[in-house]
Amino acid sequence: MFDPSKPLLTLTEKAASHVRGLVEKGGDGVIGIRVGVKTAGCSGMKYQVEYAYDKKPFEDAISEKGVTVLIDPAAVMFIVGSEMDWTEDKFSAGFTFSNPNETARCGCGESFSVA
Repeated sequence: MFDPSKPLLTLTEKAASHVRGLVEKGGDGVIGIRVGVKTAGCSGMKYQVEYAYDKKPFEDAISEKGVTVLIDPAAVMFIVGSEMDWTEDKFSAGFTFSNPNETARCGCGESFSVA
């Protein structure tokens, strides 16, 4: 499943711009954001995005478009090759992921699974 020739994660300009804003507003010690996955939802896994205050052991750091994104090592094989975007509409706003590894997604779009 893991393909070292693919970038771990890329960001759209919208995503990078929103990350920059979050880091600026995040307070002292925020170095970027951390992306991971957790067990949740009807399809099995959910993306998790949080402030990063330090680089943890074995984390990959992506510096792209002026922002730093740390990747939880447990999430690498599930998100390699994904693109992170920021989307907004009348009722919601948030980071979205276009993930080539997904084999299923729940109806509400909150969780996903991989083979």
